[in-house]
Amino acid sequence: MADEELEAIRRQRMAELQAKHGDSSDQQGQQEAKQRDTEMRNSILAQVLDQSARARLSNLALVKPDKAKAVENYLIQMARFGQLGGKITENGLIEILEKVNQQTEKKTTVKVKPCHSQYLVSLKSSIFQNVKLPMAHFKSTNRNVLIATFALSV
Repeated sequence: MADEELEAIRRQRMAELQAKHGDSSDQQGQQEAKQRDTEMRNSILAQVLDQSARARLSNLALVKPDKAKAVENYLIQMARFGQLGGKITENGLIEILEKVNQQTEKKTTVKVKPCHSQYLVSLKSSIFQNVKLPMAHFKSTNRNVLIATFALSV
């Protein structure tokens, strides 16, 4: 009886170890795939950008990683479809950045609502979550409601 119990414990322990080992190899495979993807992206970008453009893109990645990733995706897509006619210079990259800025421009709506004795401005967008500002910053012809729409570059 003790031998059977001991054997069951061994099998259970072996199954646990195999499960742990299987998970770590899965994570390792994901890390390798991510590394290959990064190497491929860097290789394509090295082929399509000159040194000054790569430096500017690297600086952008430090400050605004999401925007840099969008520009990289745009460049890689253009390279894959053969829409690039040679290496892109720093000026060419600046033009692409301006295009991406126009595409990612956010619209923000400002609404003024009465709150107790003074008016507060509520900014609602994906960037600002219910930020309140005093009404003194805005002029209104209508005392109850002021609605303004403006573009916010991210």
